[in-house]
Amino acid sequence: MGIIPDRFKHSSLFIKLFFITFITILAVSVIITWTTIRMSERFFIERFSITNDTVMKQIKESLDTFNYSIVIASNKLLQNGTVKNFLTEEKSNKQLMSSYYTIQNQMSSIESNVDAYDVGITIYGVNRISFATDRAIWSVSNQELQNHPITRKTRQEPKKLLYQLDQQHDNSGNDDVIIASKALMERSTKTIYGYMYFYIQESDFRKFYNSYSSPGNDVLVMNKSGFILSSNNTEYIGKGNGELLEYAIEMEGQSKNYVNTRFMNKDHIVMIEYLPSFDLYLVNLIDKKAAFGDLIDKKSIVLISVGIILLALIIVFLVSRRLTNSLSMLVKQIGNAPKDHFNQYVSVSGTYETRQLSKAFNSMLDELHEYVDKLVHSQKQKRNAELAALQQQINPHFLYNTLTSIKFLIRQGSKEEAEDIIHALISLLQNTIGNVKETITVNEEIENLKNYVLINQKRYGNRINVNYFIAPDCVNFNIPKLIIQPFVENSFFHGFNRKDNGYINVLVWKEGTSLICEVIDNGDGMEISNESKLPDKKQKQERFTGIGVQNVHERIQLIYGESYGVTISSEVGEGTKVRISLPIYE
Repeated sequence: MGIIPDRFKHSSLFIKLFFITFITILAVSVIITWTTIRMSERFFIERFSITNDTVMKQIKESLDTFNYSIVIASNKLLQNGTVKNFLTEEKSNKQLMSSYYTIQNQMSSIESNVDAYDVGITIYGVNRISFATDRAIWSVSNQELQNHPITRKTRQEPKKLLYQLDQQHDNSGNDDVIIASKALMERSTKTIYGYMYFYIQESDFRKFYNSYSSPGNDVLVMNKSGFILSSNNTEYIGKGNGELLEYAIEMEGQSKNYVNTRFMNKDHIVMIEYLPSFDLYLVNLIDKKAAFGDLIDKKSIVLISVGIILLALIIVFLVSRRLTNSLSMLVKQIGNAPKDHFNQYVSVSGTYETRQLSKAFNSMLDELHEYVDKLVHSQKQKRNAELAALQQQINPHFLYNTLTSIKFLIRQGSKEEAEDIIHALISLLQNTIGNVKETITVNEEIENLKNYVLINQKRYGNRINVNYFIAPDCVNFNIPKLIIQPFVENSFFHGFNRKDNGYINVLVWKEGTSLICEVIDNGDGMEISNESKLPDKKQKQERFTGIGVQNVHERIQLIYGESYGVTISSEVGEGTKVRISLPIYE
């Protein structure tokens, strides 16, 4: 059984089936739960991306409108001759004051194009003269403008309207400023005579998209170098992010405008829209957990799945137990069959398969009983045949010599002795050949033995004395017929070949739960096998050429079992003792 304890061995099929089913249900439930959560997330992401795509378009439209205002104002600056003269001609202080008044009116007219936004305008000329509509937003001196990074960048790409970020590093408390700059250039000669700057505080610029952002849903404006100009999350402003730039480049050739990725150690949805008028990227960075983590109630899904698993396991337990219970009971009953000596039939119940198995087992028991009955009958016949053979094994010479002795005694006139021998022979033949019973009492066996001894002593004389020591409480015990006589016969005819006389003692007594019969003589003795304590079969023992000791021994064990039988102890020249062990039967 391995991992299954012995006390559950009859339910091993149920345990294995339930265990396999449990693992299968658990695996399927985990897969379904995981798939459901993933599909739900994907569904929400798809729907969320569609919604956010609309939001991105709205932000893009707002920014395009803002950019369009800047473009209108920049075109008017390029076309304004007063602005050109102001930025190119050298002026005295008096002329400069007059020019400031004039340029202020011109700039006020141009500024009206961006009045919808809190935008300031600064122009700076090659004559190192500048004019600003709102220096509070972006306060830089003429000297700073001349070598300012924004000016250098604009000088490199004079035809483009460039959007850049200027982070305030002074102690004025001013906010970061987003600046749209462009060179003032002669159309014919392509000569740069100044620069125009449209600036708006970054906090005002983020108003274009701030209403569409939320915790976990951030909007960023990023240039093509990955530098972030604006964001509702101030932690991103002024920092470069190559990873976002890679996503932007990756999505340019794809139909999908979002990626589902791991960003800054969190699961994010990244949506990127290119703003061609700004030459910038509009980025929507959505933290999945913060944005819509609560939309998918994973806890409820898991609890429902656990509930389904438990319900399924209860159903599987009850059904599988019902299906396997009859089989387990059948296995248990079959396993207990040897304890009942195969006399207990199994109950026919349960499923069709177990009923068929039960019927087949019961049929097998019937056949087994029939076979055993036949075998017992055969063994009984065999024992009867062996008994008959034993009864037939009375030496024919014994009968011949006995009859001859009777004839001789009659001729001599010893009619009384002849009559005694005839009575003894008749009694012996009646009890050995005529009696069909397998067992007789100890008293009957001893009487047969005395008749046998009487006949032999009449023929051969009294040189061998036979003594009988029978315990009074044993005379009515039953023993197999002809158990003692073969050993007395062997002692009588083969135990005194070298000695002229001697004795044979026959003893019967009770020892515990056994009946002990011993035949002891003081004759010639013999060699005995140490292992079997029986005569060595390899040697020809003339003492046992009649009814063999081995035959009697096997007959006793056949009837009573291996605990009983014959043992012999003997020493050459000292005599022989035969010990017969039998159970007590009355």
